[in-house]
Amino acid sequence: MVLLADHYPFELQPLPYAYDALEPYIDTETMHLHHDKHLGTYVENLNKTLANYPRFHDWSLTQLLTNLGRIPRPIQTAVRNNGGGVYNHNLYFSGMTPDSTREPVGALADAIMQQFGSYDIFKQRLKQAGLDRFGSGWAWLVSDGAGKLQILSTPNQDVPLPLCPIVVMDVWEHAYYLKYHNLRANYIDNWFNTINWPVANERYLSCLGGPRFYS
Repeated sequence: MVLLADHYPFELQPLPYAYDALEPYIDTETMHLHHDKHLGTYVENLNKTLANYPRFHDWSLTQLLTNLGRIPRPIQTAVRNNGGGVYNHNLYFSGMTPDSTREPVGALADAIMQQFGSYDIFKQRLKQAGLDRFGSGWAWLVSDGAGKLQILSTPNQDVPLPLCPIVVMDVWEHAYYLKYHNLRANYIDNWFNTINWPVANERYLSCLGGPRFYS
């Protein structure tokens, strides 16, 4: 895993798999546009926003996003939107794999069973969080420092910090519209086949004792 402690100038992190690797669940054209164009634009705009503010050049992405009150007002919204776009998308892309186990593993599997009663119930609740997000945003499985799990949704490019992200589903239309059109539910059902559960388990373990915000 990669600790999100990089700093200005931020770079576009490459996909950990080929662009067509998630077929048939996520199509190749969507992956190119979503990663290269959408995420690439967030990275570019974040760097432009910070370019004339050298005192923030050694701040990590999580420092920027958890200390927005210390960011000058003229760039505060741009840092929130573009920094959140980089943060959320890095978690999303690195949290998928063409070799999904299709079910949780390790300590996270036990925690999901304890918290939700079954994997099917967890899936239903996470799916509903994605469906209930009006407009654009994200559905999350997060943890606090004690390992307690929670499902929540955030709008636009808002991040779930200071809670610790484990699994994230992108429900912006650009994540699915080319293949699924307006059928968000179909995208969500297929997206569950791409979750990298070993990575999710590592994230969960890293959250214990306090969130560390791994990708």
